[in-house]
Amino acid sequence: MASKPGERKTQILQALAEMLEQPCAARVTTAALAARMQVSEAALYRHFASKAQMFEGLIEFIEGTLFSLVNQIAAAEPYGMAQARKIVTMLLSFSERNRGMTRVLTGDALVTEDNRLQERVNHINDRIEASLKQALRCAVTDGGLPGDADVAAHASLLTHFVLGRWLRYAQSGWRVPPTGHLDAQLRLALG
Repeated sequence: MASKPGERKTQILQALAEMLEQPCAARVTTAALAARMQVSEAALYRHFASKAQMFEGLIEFIEGTLFSLVNQIAAAEPYGMAQARKIVTMLLSFSERNRGMTRVLTGDALVTEDNRLQERVNHINDRIEASLKQALRCAVTDGGLPGDADVAAHASLLTHFVLGRWLRYAQSGWRVPPTGHLDAQLRLALG
């Protein structure tokens, strides 16, 4: 029975993400990925021209998922501080549920890969900061923050908080959850 178009690509990306979940995962090779899927390396290359293209597929999935959720939060939540809180919570919860993708977001899985992959992740981080900045601008407008608040500095702080929590989670071998003490930390960061 033939599989649906794109189904095998999705299976390859899922297997790659699962392999990245290993706490001390060595560099993921196409040979190891093919062995895990019980296919030949050639079968992988029928769907992706290179391993970098596989990582690009994961990055596209991450970006699409995160910013779809950011947009839903912005549309549903009228208050800027609540938007910022929910965006940070969503980003950390996403990481907690998607360990392999956390290794991509921190750049850990990309160290030996093409530099353009890290540039794509950097772009995601820039978009996260821009989304938080927009939420904080809304907070200034709705009175959640004072009119003279430095929203750029505040958004940068929140972005670095998220990045730090992701990194700590990955470096701890998944023992230190990114959402640990989150309410108390958000009270400190957002008031």
